[in-house]
Parts: sequence; C-alpha cells; structure tokens
Amino acid sequence: MAADPTILPTAVAKQVIDPHAYAEWDGLLDTFDRLREQSPVAKVVPEQEGLFEPFWLVTRYDDVMRISKDNAGFLNNPKPVVFSFNEAIEFSRAATGSNMLVDSLVVFDAPIHPKYRKLTQDWFMPRNLGRIESEIRDLAHRTVDRMIDLGPEIDFVKEVAGPYPLRVVMQILGVPPEDEPRMQMLTQQLFGGQDADLSGTGMEDMTPEQVVQLVAGAVKTFEDYFADLAEKRRANPTGDVASVIANATVDGEPLPPRDMAGYYIIVATAGHDTTSASTAGAMQALAGDPEQFARVKADRSLLAGIVEEAIRWTSPVQHFMRTAAEDVEIGGQQIKAGDWMMINYVAANHDPAQFDNPRRFDAARSPNRHLAFGAGAHQCLGLHLARMEMRILFEVLLDRIAAVEPAGEARRATSTFVGGLKSLPLRVTPA
Repeated sequence: MAADPTILPTAVAKQVIDPHAYAEWDGLLDTFDRLREQSPVAKVVPEQEGLFEPFWLVTRYDDVMRISKDNAGFLNNPKPVVFSFNEAIEFSRAATGSNMLVDSLVVFDAPIHPKYRKLTQDWFMPRNLGRIESEIRDLAHRTVDRMIDLGPEIDFVKEVAGPYPLRVVMQILGVPPEDEPRMQMLTQQLFGGQDADLSGTGMEDMTPEQVVQLVAGAVKTFEDYFADLAEKRRANPTGDVASVIANATVDGEPLPPRDMAGYYIIVATAGHDTTSASTAGAMQALAGDPEQFARVKADRSLLAGIVEEAIRWTSPVQHFMRTAAEDVEIGGQQIKAGDWMMINYVAANHDPAQFDNPRRFDAARSPNRHLAFGAGAHQCLGLHLARMEMRILFEVLLDRIAAVEPAGEARRATSTFVGGLKSLPLRVTPA
C-alpha cells in the first residue's frame, strides 16, 4: 500500500517535535524549506501509537498568518496550546483539571481572553511605558558597565542578554533584585525543561514524564510566590503591573486564584525569556558581520530595523498549537473540526515568499511583517516593551563598544517551544 502523501515521513515528523533539532538551526531551516515547497500543510503522526495526538504542521507564512488572525476559526482551547505528549496532558489534567499546567492569556479564547487582556493592555502601551524609559536606560548602562568590566571576552547571554530583560520585567512586577536568580531558574525550568543545561537537572535526555514533573514543580513555586506578592499588593497597591493584576476584577469579580497565578507567570516568564533570545540573536548577527555593525554604529536610524530583524531572525516563540473550530481548507488540505494544528513561526518567518533571502540578518529589511509576536487578538501583549528594551540596550552598546567579534561557538537551547541562544561567547573592544 502506498504511503499517505499527506503524512510526513517518520524521520521528518521526529525532527518537528525533537527539541534537539531546534538546537541544530540550519538543519531545521533546511527541513522547513523542503516542507514549504512539497508539503506546506502535512500531518505529523506518532511512530508509537498514543504517544501524542496527530496534528497538522503549517509552515507557509500566509497560512500561519491566516490562522493566527482567525481566532474564532482556530481555537486555543480545548486542546493544548503548546505541543504536548499525551503523558504530559494526562498529568496536567490530573493535577489541575486543565490541559495546561498554567492557564494564562495564551490559553484562553473569547469571551474570556479579551476581558483578561484588557486588564493590563493600557499598562503595556507606549504612552505608559514612557514613564519607565529612564529606569530602563539606567539599567542598560549598568549592564554594559558590568560587561566591559568583565571583558574583553564574555558570554553575552549570561552577562547581558539574560539578566537585562529579566531585571526590566522584575522591576515592572515589583519583584526585588534578591529574588531574580530564583525567577530566572524557574523560567528556565518552565521553558527550558528540555535542555539539561538550562533546567539544571544534569540530565541529557529526559522522558516526557520527567519534563512535565520538572515544569509542574516550577509552576507550583511560581504560584506560591505570586500568591504572596498579590496579597501584599492588595494591602498596599503601587503603580506596578503586580498591583494591577492583584486588584483586577472581571464582570465585577476578582480573578480566580489559578487565573491570577497564570497571569503573573506569563508576564514574569514570557516577558523576559523571549526578549533575551532576540537580544542575543541581534548581537550574534552583528558580531559576525563587521560591515553591518559599522553601518548601524554610524547610522542609528537602523536601530529599529535591527530590533525587528532580530525578532524575526530568532523567532523565540517557535510555535503555538490551534484547534480547528470547523471544517476548513488550508494549503490544499482538508482540515476537520477538532483537528489539532501547529503553526510554526520559525518556518513562517523564514518563508522566502515573504522574506527575501530569509536566513540573512538584514537591519534594513523592509517591509518586515514577521510573525514572531503572533497576530490578531493573541498578538504579544508586551511587544512594545520588548522593542523599547532592545532599542535602549543597543543605543547604549553602540555608544560604548568599538568592535565585537565571536570568541567561540554559539549554542542554542534544545527546546521546541521557546528557544534561542543559551551561550554566545564574544570578544568586545570598548570605545
């Protein structure tokens, strides 16, 4: 019997869900290039029955954009919004009654989602963020001071790209500096549980059950921490995001404890880990291209382009899952109501039909309508903050350094969900 052409070969299907494949970036992009041409919408089925629910992989930019903007036709619930093995889903349901260990903005559909998003949306708009720009600039200067003091050879991820956005987000949440290492460790366990270096487990290959248990422990610690913080902010509100969430009401009622914890967790984790990845990616690109570094140093009008291109080029959030609400055709395939789908942002943001020479980092790329922030109702809440953080940091960096070059091999995290560089050795020459 001939193989079903809509089903990906086992070796390719494994690559799509293998966290190690996302650490081998060029090979993964090669695979997505072939799929976009040959099977832009194709089914991924497990080699071992029952390991995970089959899903449709979507790799073309136009298809991913269509799905991202149609939040009524493609739901975040009732199935997990991040690729999960059945074992992990069952664990989560037993522990929480939900498909996901954390219920947050990325999980909810209308009518809940817009009500929850509205609670903090104004806080994250540029007009309000202008109030904290000077604080962020001071932090950027302190970060670069420390980088230069530690130089000339540093790990840019460890010394700059990791701690800088972490401190920004912790400031807006009102988390004290002494708790930041704990927040960083928990974030790495939540998003980097598949990477032995980031999760701190010392294990090279964890089973799905071990990964989900690690994540569950991190979630519980987060929940306990933010429950205490919320209680303090209800008693003594301030102007930070933590106070907004702690005192928020929806339809006249305070947020349920689980939903409130999920709100804190998504701000505390996604708010810095993704920006860290984009920041490191921008610096990697400039360190490897002295001519582009010189152009940007001489012409700061290119900074906005650097930020946007870094976010596209790195695509820190590598995928989300959606569930079809009704029968629909995507990319020539008949999708049934209830089918699970992976919209892969790495593939979409490297689609040559949308981006000329997509593997090249081009600070002058225009237009650059990437999908790294998503689109539609679920577009990233913190996109203005991320852009501002990166712009300010690179303004300071370009003022303070004369040259930068690689000083070793850059290494990517092994993760299917949130990814990026975990190490970037550089040699920095101060100005």
